[in-house]
This record gives sequence, C-alpha cells and structure tokens, in this order.
Amino acid sequence: MISLSISNNVAEIVLNAPHKLNSLDEQALAELSQAYDDAAAAASRGEVRALLLRGEGRAFCAGRDISGVNPENDDAATYLSGLVEPLLKKMSAFPAPTFAAAHGACLGVGLGLLLATDVVYVAENAKFGSPFAKLGATLDSGGHWYFTERLGMHRTLDLIYTAELISGTEAVAQGLFSRAMPADELLENTRAIVAKVARGATGAFTASKELVAHIRDQRLGLWEAMAQENTEQARLCKTDDYAEGFRAFQEKREPQFTGARLQ
Repeated sequence: MISLSISNNVAEIVLNAPHKLNSLDEQALAELSQAYDDAAAAASRGEVRALLLRGEGRAFCAGRDISGVNPENDDAATYLSGLVEPLLKKMSAFPAPTFAAAHGACLGVGLGLLLATDVVYVAENAKFGSPFAKLGATLDSGGHWYFTERLGMHRTLDLIYTAELISGTEAVAQGLFSRAMPADELLENTRAIVAKVARGATGAFTASKELVAHIRDQRLGLWEAMAQENTEQARLCKTDDYAEGFRAFQEKREPQFTGARLQ
C-alpha cells in the first residue's frame, strides 16, 4: 500500500490504501519505514534533494487500522513504541527537506506523520483533532506535545475531551501547519513548491532543519541559537553552493546549486 517514486531529485511517497482511508497496520508501517530508508539512501547518493508525502483517495490518513484489532489482547505499546515512534524519528531526521500534502481525515498516526514532516500544506477542508474519546483511548504519536505547544493547554484538552475536529483552514490559522489551499489545488501547488526546493541549496536547508530541531528540543535562547547559526554559516561558506549563490546574485542570474551536503 506504500509506493515510492523518484524523479528530478524529488522522492514522492504515497499512502495508497484509499479503501480504508490509508489507515496503517503493522505491515503498512513497515513498508512506510522501508520507503523512507530507500529515499534516504538515494539522498545520500545525491539523487533526492526533497521529499513529498501524500495520500490517495478521500483522506491523507485516518490513523491506525483497527478493523482487525481485538481490544481484549491489543498490544498498543508495541504498536506505538515499537513501530510508530521509530518511524516518526526516522522521518524527522530525513536528510533533505520534507513536505506533506494533507487532505481529508488526518488523525492519530496520520497526524503523527505530519508532525514528523518539515513543512505541511493542508486542504482547507481537511480534518484534524483527537477522535479517541469515542474509543476510550487518547491522542498519540506526539499529538499531546504538538497541540499543547501550538494551541495551549485549554484548547488542547477541549479538542481531546469533545472529540471535535477542526478544518485545515482553522489549523493553519491556529498555527498548527504552514498553508491551507483549496483541495483541488493542493497537490499541484505542493509539487511545484517541492520541485523548486529540490533545485535549491540542500546543504543550507538541512543545516537550518537541524538548527530548528535543536532550538525546539533544547529550548535554546536567542544568543545560543545565534551562536549555532554563526557556526553553520561558517561551515556553509566553504561550500560550492555558497560560492555559486553569491556569484549568481552578483551576476544577476538564477543560481545553479548542486545540492551538496555538509560533511
């Protein structure tokens, strides 16, 4: 149900089980993890400089596939800690800019996939939230941290207690994701942006990606973050893409970046 294609330095990973709203069982998670491994290997060879994740059908991903789960002997800890968490960490550490185009239902593990992606564009009518109150379960895949960080305690618990969903337009307005677009324009617009990024200075992008993650995880202050920016800039100024960017600016032309990564 998971497919990977690579073209023009863009890896596109597709959740392709529309009959079940791309919900993920153990096998699908293993396939998705392998797709990211394969894309990362291609990135290490310089063949991938950006990645797009999307879903086929009416939804991006409705979460865990519980259609065959027996709640009497369900091992949720193994599913989440053994499968989901390692995958999300792998996605977050992907060695190039990553994007997601999210439409329809984006719930549970599906929401987690978005949280582990660098940039998320959503359909205006996409649906986000925590429907788990109806299952006697709770939000997972990092959702508590992300919602509390972006929405605050009161709004987070409101969504959890009521199981109400918010639209893509609301999610962007409240700072959850980057941009909302009409559903019929989402994939085309996202692909165009990803293609442009794939022609950019990948080394500089990945330096920023790592720095942003460090600021988030280590709660760096302004001057600590600035010191790390200075260190990264000193490394970047020794690269061919840095030199090409300056030459192109001075010559009033578009730069032709190689996408070389920092060592």
